[in-house]
Amino acid sequence: QVQLMESGGGLVQAGGSLRLSCVASGSAFSRSFMSWYRQAPGKQRDLVASITSGGIPNYADSVRGRFTIARDSAENTVYLQMNSLKPEDTAVYYCKRRYLSMDYWGQGTQVTVSS
Repeated sequence: QVQLMESGGGLVQAGGSLRLSCVASGSAFSRSFMSWYRQAPGKQRDLVASITSGGIPNYADSVRGRFTIARDSAENTVYLQMNSLKPEDTAVYYCKRRYLSMDYWGQGTQVTVSS
């Protein structure tokens, strides 16, 4: 059974940094497409960043240049380094794994950026 466990969220002041981690259980992590999404209260869940099995990243325009996604296949972990945080980055951040057309989600971790 595939499980994803996010961590690293918290409360930070504007301009600060956080690093989110997502550890995946099960096999075939190295062949999985990994993504980070976020959902603010009353809003839809939006893609923040993704990374292919080959390590090619992609970012939403709103975070490009501030956030960095990375993966460590030896640790079955995907990271999201978030710098220069803004109040509008406040949301629950979710990790998603896609493998063989199946999507698996973590439970989410809260990120709150104060102004």
